[in-house]
Amino acid sequence: MAIPDFQTLMLPTLKALGDGNEHPFKDVVEILATEFKLTQEELSEMLPSRRARTFYNRVAWAKFYLKKAGLVSQTKRSYLSITKLGLETIKSELNSISVKFLEQFPDYIKFKESDSAEALNQAHPSDGVIKNTPEEVLEENYTKLNSALAIDLLDIVKSSSPTFFERLVVNLLVSMGYGGTLANAARVTKRSGDEGIDGVIDEDRLGLDSIYIQAKRWEGVVGRPEIQKFVGALSGQRATKGVFITTSDFTKEALDFVKNNNHYKVVLINGFTLAKLMIENNVGVSVATTYEVKSIDSDFFVDE
Repeated sequence: MAIPDFQTLMLPTLKALGDGNEHPFKDVVEILATEFKLTQEELSEMLPSRRARTFYNRVAWAKFYLKKAGLVSQTKRSYLSITKLGLETIKSELNSISVKFLEQFPDYIKFKESDSAEALNQAHPSDGVIKNTPEEVLEENYTKLNSALAIDLLDIVKSSSPTFFERLVVNLLVSMGYGGTLANAARVTKRSGDEGIDGVIDEDRLGLDSIYIQAKRWEGVVGRPEIQKFVGALSGQRATKGVFITTSDFTKEALDFVKNNNHYKVVLINGFTLAKLMIENNVGVSVATTYEVKSIDSDFFVDE
């Protein structure tokens, strides 16, 4: 099943503490994972930032809101227990707990009216419609901004000259760690005019292997015949690795041909992927604003 949202996890989190004992937070996470029958793949799913596991993050935010409402307490570092109010709440045979439900509790009302809760109130309005955690809301908007940037970036790339496009590809590959330095990359990358090979670049700084490149600033989709020609060109160079980059896209037949070819390692990069790689590697873009998301340093609060 899909990973539950943080509001869906509120009541199960409270019930997991229903015996009145202290429980390590990690044990609560494991109990809920079993209850919702999550697969290992689902448990390993990360937030887009790769900074935290999605399920663990959502359980943590469920705990956060329950704690602000006075339904659970943190007895010591990473340990939780249910409060008297929490026990009374689960005895009422609820079907679910939401952000809106918590508004009946004085502690939560006090928290909601505090200055520190202003941003959370915007992320999670009282009607409880939004189900994402604050990190997910931030990362969703971050992804939308990058997608819009990628679209604009690709439009600019498409309007560039073929020579500029080939130079752009070189800059990108160097930024990704290929070819050593830009000077070396410029030396080994050239217009060979050799049956579809636009350039060649060292795979690493030592030049132990070479990657052959074809960069096409096309509008129409690239089909299987073009990829077959490129593979033939690799064979003519006694090479086994290549990158085919286009500003457009590839047909399913082209993708399947590469997937099923065991002898040649060919990577296909379409226009949108190219733009995303440029953003990730700061090629053709610059940082406009930086936000730091911080978390508690648990080690700092350990008594010696």
